[in-house]
Amino acid sequence: MTAALVDTQALLWWLGDDPRLGPEARALMATSRLLVSVASLWEIAIKAGLGKLEADVGAVARAAEAEGMERLGLGTAHLETYQRLPRRDDHGDPFDRMLVAQAMVEDVPILTSDAKLGRYAVATLDTTR
Repeated sequence: MTAALVDTQALLWWLGDDPRLGPEARALMATSRLLVSVASLWEIAIKAGLGKLEADVGAVARAAEAEGMERLGLGTAHLETYQRLPRRDDHGDPFDRMLVAQAMVEDVPILTSDAKLGRYAVATLDTTR
């Protein structure tokens, strides 16, 4: 079984059975060990609190756990890798950068529709395929 880190959007698409999640991504998610970063849950909490997203972070976390997804905390190696990541003028999102750092440390690809993440030294899997 392969492992992959699920970005925030892919997590919400999977849990909401969103049609934007492509068939290849669905098949991979159904058969892989999936990691959900606490950074994604934090992002959901922040965006929901600002009214930019309609979601309950507790419900999302419980649903992800019920789906068999594993929560990935933030360790020192993740933070050190984050700190060393090169700054990109066109992509400064701190949550995405943390996912990149975690994927690098854990040596797993990121399931994402954000092609810009592929500019870092990390494998990405397109969720729209």
